[in-house]
Amino acid sequence: MRVLLGSPRGFCAGVDRAVSIVESALERFGPPIYVRHEIVHNGHVLASLRERGVIFVDHLDDVPQRAIVIFSAHGVAPAVWREAEDRQLRVIDATCPLVKKVHLEVAKHARNRRTVLVIGHPEHVEVIGTVGHYEPRPGARIIVVENDDQARAVTIEDPDNVAYVTQTTLAADSTAGIIGVLKERFPHIVGPQADDICYATQNRQRVVAKLADLSDIVIILGARHSSNSVRMLEVALARSTPAYLVDCAREVKREWLTGMTTIGITSGASSPEYLVTDLLATLRAWYPDLREEAIGRPETVQFRMPRELEQTGVKQATR
Repeated sequence: MRVLLGSPRGFCAGVDRAVSIVESALERFGPPIYVRHEIVHNGHVLASLRERGVIFVDHLDDVPQRAIVIFSAHGVAPAVWREAEDRQLRVIDATCPLVKKVHLEVAKHARNRRTVLVIGHPEHVEVIGTVGHYEPRPGARIIVVENDDQARAVTIEDPDNVAYVTQTTLAADSTAGIIGVLKERFPHIVGPQADDICYATQNRQRVVAKLADLSDIVIILGARHSSNSVRMLEVALARSTPAYLVDCAREVKREWLTGMTTIGITSGASSPEYLVTDLLATLRAWYPDLREEAIGRPETVQFRMPRELEQTGVKQATR
């Protein structure tokens, strides 16, 4: 049996930064530390942080006044910042810099009175935050478009003054189709200068596509409610290779590997590397002569910690 280990895999720079922010806050200020929504979409990471005194909440009403609260990597709308100010909360912002880029694009389009089409899933935390950055103007609005059919059906008051942005964790192939429909319907549509789908999402999708081409089966370690992990599974399955998204090694069934000679292994951007290590240990126990080969190369991108955490503590929420 041979294992092909995809790289890059696991934590991207935005997730690594977000988790480091929470860990640094725990070390500096001690528990409890409150986090609005899951800091990242991975149950193993969340369980570890809960054991150390992190409390995850869905609403700021659940955070005591003047307490420290961290906004997750997915970002929040300005209204959430205003609510934090009203409650006198001390905020640390762990929003991924690439998500912030999309927020800035949306705010700019709103100032220019463009209608904005957000390509993404309307219930996703990131999309909810992105939509909140659009200040409505007369004749312009923000609309979430989830698929080709919605792109063909959407109506816009001024079709010559429209823009689009995308959720950062989508599959590049499916997004390209939606963008193609929008460009055909609205020839003057304005898009981002660079693709809004983040580099880490695209890198992991390219790796899983290569693994699917070279392997008999692909195993992706990631949470089932993690958008980027689900998209990786879709990419592998689209290449007609058996593929599974599993939470950990315990979910892998040996019968999946019957008749297989090459296993491709990778992990989503919110998955800690020890999950891969555990899976490899399981496979070595099953196949003592297991051979391992690396495919691709690691990422080197790093994002700075927030200045307020690096230097003077946390900042009072302000409009």
